[in-house]
Amino acid sequence: MNIKNVYILENRAILYVSGDDAKNFLQNLISNDIGKVNETCSCFASLLSPQGKFLYEFIIIKHKSGFLIDCEKSQADGLYKQLSVYKLRSKVEILNLTNEFVVAAFSYEKFLTFDGVKDITGFTLKFREDPIFLDPRNKQLGARLIINLEKLYLSLKKLDLHDSNVENYYSLSHQLGIVPKNLNQLQNKAFGIECNFDQLNGIDFKKGCYVGQENTARIKLKNKLTKRLLPITIIDGKLHEGEGIFNKESEIGKVLINNEYPFALIKFLDKNFDENSEFKTKEALIKIKKPEWISK
Repeated sequence: MNIKNVYILENRAILYVSGDDAKNFLQNLISNDIGKVNETCSCFASLLSPQGKFLYEFIIIKHKSGFLIDCEKSQADGLYKQLSVYKLRSKVEILNLTNEFVVAAFSYEKFLTFDGVKDITGFTLKFREDPIFLDPRNKQLGARLIINLEKLYLSLKKLDLHDSNVENYYSLSHQLGIVPKNLNQLQNKAFGIECNFDQLNGIDFKKGCYVGQENTARIKLKNKLTKRLLPITIIDGKLHEGEGIFNKESEIGKVLINNEYPFALIKFLDKNFDENSEFKTKEALIKIKKPEWISK
């Protein structure tokens, strides 16, 4: 990313969770530890099904007396409803602030120019009362600013940031192997840990119970993780959601996201999976690469 570029992430939404029970409410639901989140630290987390399958992912930022939730816009209504289902008698208020707030992304290098900054994923500071944080998943995704829409362009001018083509940001995310959009295509099709949340600082294996914790812990502790979500590069042809991916006659995975930034659930330990090989689907020739940040 160019140090002066900023990307307005119009595909993102903002929810706000507040109230006396907000912290405990989120702690009992999410895959990460809400105790990590404070004025100087934000975290990446997910909400899983009771079986541990992926439902929603988001970034949580401390803001005033509650927590901002930065999620994909296509998931916002579903996440809002899911949180409301779990609310029961908890003293919690859940608001959808998407029409009031916007998310903007800019480079890691620009983030390091702020006073008092620390080179730590998730590190958070304030710019004119608005949170800026280094992406808690991966530093190469840069930083984000969450700000009221009315203040956006004046603040970008003060920061000497210039609006750039957001597709460049999505392409970078895809190249890094981090899903930039179309997250609903993953719902109930892969375990959260198969979506690499363990490698993206999105799962705390030391915290207490949360929705989906049992299977997530079992897969980790019993070393049963055999599939991971990996980015697809199309050499030729067209992909279809749910179709198999083959090395000759051996199926090594399935296409889960088939749109402009495609991903597949791959048997990454299978002897037939070789990152240097080309693979076939019904109508496409593709390549699949495991990102360097995945340690195993």
